[in-house]
Amino acid sequence: MSVDEIMRRWPATIRVMIRHRMLCIGCPIGIFHTVADAAAAHAMEEAALTAELLAAMRSDPSADAPSAFEANAHNPEPREGEQSCA
Repeated sequence: MSVDEIMRRWPATIRVMIRHRMLCIGCPIGIFHTVADAAAAHAMEEAALTAELLAAMRSDPSADAPSAFEANAHNPEPREGEQSCA
């Protein structure tokens, strides 16, 4: 999961990024970077960053919100002209 998706799905994780002065918020590369990528780019220990993000995710009241990438999960049929991934 990308850091962009993590921040969108669990907004409480944004505070972790701010606390560590990470430039991931609004970064156009955030849609591609994993937590491992972001930790490496900011010279951080991945395990420590992951632990902080998980704690923020668990405390986030919007944790049950659907993922931005699951918007079409309720409509799996391809629209006219689209091909199925199956």
